[in-house]
This record gives sequence, structure tokens and C-alpha cells, in this order.
Amino acid sequence: MQAHTKKHRTDTVELRFIGPVNKKARAIETLKSLGFEDMNNAVPWRDAYLEYSEEELSGKALAGMRYREGLTQVQLSEMTGIPQRHISEMENGKRPIGKETAKRLGKALNASYKVFL
Repeated sequence: MQAHTKKHRTDTVELRFIGPVNKKARAIETLKSLGFEDMNNAVPWRDAYLEYSEEELSGKALAGMRYREGLTQVQLSEMTGIPQRHISEMENGKRPIGKETAKRLGKALNASYKVFL
């Protein structure tokens, strides 16, 4: 089996701070001048796709992560022991992704299994 050699982006970081309210604007402006981006208006990704059911969203996340890693359904099946047709059904929202399956997928796709739940 081929070794996975794709590297993930490591050139960004998310910061969270707790501090005085009256210094928030100054802290944001200071960080912006250093190249940071204010994410206060960001929308959680699940809220951006209200037209999809939970199963469909999990399937879209699975398909996207598989694509990101450059894997086919067959390759992912071989890595996880999950039948390829089950992966197809999960990606199409026709099969739910259970916790144990999510953990296997997360490990193979270098992602948190919680994305699939």
C-alpha cells in the first residue's frame, strides 16, 4: 500500500483570548496589523448549508475530506475496512455514519471524527 505523503497546511493558527472588554477593539486592530483576520462574523459551516439534512452534511464532509486527501472510495475502503458501497451510501446521505465508523474515517482522513457526527 502506498504511504500517505500529502502535507497539511501548518502556516496558520487560530487564537482565542479572554480579557477586558474595553481593550477588545485595540487588540483586534493590533492583530490585524500583524496579518491576522477577524473571524467574529464567520458562520459555522453547518449553518451555511441549511438545505441539507444531517446525513447529507456528514456525507458531503466525507466526500470533501476524501477528495482533499486524494483518495478514491476504493482506497478509503481498503484503509478503513469499510465496504466501498457503504462509503458511497454515506457520501450520498443514504447511510448514517456511526461513532465507530466516524473514528475509522477520521483516522484515515486525518480529521476529527466529530465532523461526521
